[in-house]
Amino acid sequence: MRTRFAISFMGVIALGLICAGCHSTRRGEPITGPVPIPSEKVAHGQQVFFKNCHQCHPGGEAGLGPALNNKPAPVFLMKTQVRLGLGAMPGFSEAQISPQELDDLMEYVMQVRKADRGKRS
Repeated sequence: MRTRFAISFMGVIALGLICAGCHSTRRGEPITGPVPIPSEKVAHGQQVFFKNCHQCHPGGEAGLGPALNNKPAPVFLMKTQVRLGLGAMPGFSEAQISPQELDDLMEYVMQVRKADRGKRS
């Protein structure tokens, strides 16, 4: 009986150590450096992003929501998703994000993607 308990206890300890070694130390740590801001549209898009999107997609990385910087979705599809929402993501009306702000937001998201691709090369 004691041997069985000891073996079970050691198994639990071993499983705990394996699980502890498997997690990523990069969680929450940005993979890319600062995103270049080449224009006023991108700068404004960054402001819109930080106001509305950053809470769930920090820096374009995965957080509460999925990463945005590695998704090949076209701009029209991303705009539709912003307006209608999807799953846990809420939709944002034109009163919340104007059409101009949405265009600038897409410019910023595309800039984040370019910066991410540049770091992976």
